[in-house]
Amino acid sequence: MPHTPHAKIVATLGPASASEQVIEELYERGVDVFRLNFSHGTHEDHKASFDIIRKLERKVERPIGVLMDLQGPKLRISNFKDGSIQLKPGDTFRLDSDSSKGDTSRIYLPHPEIFHVISKSMSLLLDDGKIHLKVLHHAKDYIDTQVIVGGTLSNHKGVNIPDVKLPISALTEKDKKDLAYGLKLGVDWVALSFVQRPKDILEAQKLIKGNAGLISKLEKPSAIEHLNEIVELSDAIMVARGDLGVEMPPEEVPIIQKRIIKACRKAGKPVIIATQMLDSMIHSPTPTRAEASDVATAIYDGVDAVMLSAESASGHFPVETVDMMDRIIRRVEEDPLYRKLLEVSRPDPQETVEDAITAAARKVAQTLPISAIVAFTETGATPCREARERPESHILALTPKLETARRLSLVWGIYPIVIEREIERTKQMVETACFHALHKKFANKGDLLVITAGIPLRTPGTSNFLRIVKVQ
Repeated sequence: MPHTPHAKIVATLGPASASEQVIEELYERGVDVFRLNFSHGTHEDHKASFDIIRKLERKVERPIGVLMDLQGPKLRISNFKDGSIQLKPGDTFRLDSDSSKGDTSRIYLPHPEIFHVISKSMSLLLDDGKIHLKVLHHAKDYIDTQVIVGGTLSNHKGVNIPDVKLPISALTEKDKKDLAYGLKLGVDWVALSFVQRPKDILEAQKLIKGNAGLISKLEKPSAIEHLNEIVELSDAIMVARGDLGVEMPPEEVPIIQKRIIKACRKAGKPVIIATQMLDSMIHSPTPTRAEASDVATAIYDGVDAVMLSAESASGHFPVETVDMMDRIIRRVEEDPLYRKLLEVSRPDPQETVEDAITAAARKVAQTLPISAIVAFTETGATPCREARERPESHILALTPKLETARRLSLVWGIYPIVIEREIERTKQMVETACFHALHKKFANKGDLLVITAGIPLRTPGTSNFLRIVKVQ
């Protein structure tokens, strides 16, 4: 039997991993989904990577997911006359609407919406939280602050305002152009940055029109206030711990991470943990023990996927980093404690036919020596519900739709397979399930499979069939 990990790996492509050889190596070491980061690179760069992935997909004859990550509205200061300044604790510093270059006393802030929502005593965090300012006075065109934590501040550094919901869309004009381009390419997932409220998701969904799955990136504390609504509206969730860690105390991030994972597990929505998972491997061939523990903790918590950013995009050891992440996942999933924790954290099934079938499939797989659960699906909904149960067996998702198979490559425990044969009768279904389980080496002759499907066949949303069969 193939020892395929249940948890998936998402790897970001960039200058260190743009070649056909490296992308293939990353896939062979364990990558299930490739991320194209539209905060960097040109459309031509992303198309080149996309074409390589699709060529690789045809070569390995297995669906590979492609995730495009939109930049979102990045708030940044403008330029200084000398490129940078030094700020000391106790200094006063102004951010204003004057577009001239800044100096030691002031800087242009090209975001008028901030001036309308700022309040006295609020915090402004610059350069990923390295610089901390406190608001003293404000008007419609300036904000006077006192430096709480100083340091070097240079051109175009980011601005975070943790205490307020900004009246801006999660989609900029750049994002809309990038999104149209990515959808034309045929990406499988779209990650929406800077989600603050449910209406941000609805706005993106109108543009996506069901042509890709929508991943909401949770990187603003304000999003946590609407967590259940955001999870319900989204197709998947990404815990973007970088910005989240800037806008809230570091000790809060692990707690929020577990809360998000629990909400996603309950809803049966895929959840990805991202940012700084193996950060030291950007420059080192081995991770710190703390980083290895961080990845392992996410796997013990039952996440669907863990993600690499700069480690695979611009680091010195992209292949080694993927290999290390794969090794950590495999080792955790071999630990008996892993299975015990999944059992304890399993959410109760809802009172629906679909949940009754998927919960029963998992129970059968626990009771009998089942080699695999085989789910016939059109939209991918049934395999996702089965993944929610976190069975010991792998889930073979058989679908006639390539786009469904590609999206399912992100989901825990699912091995997606595209079937060309039209399934019209139960006998064909059994024959097809046995053939693919044998062909992909998830079963041998004489082994048992659990098959789930909807009757009538090929009718979305009708998962009402469960059968145990012996592979012939």
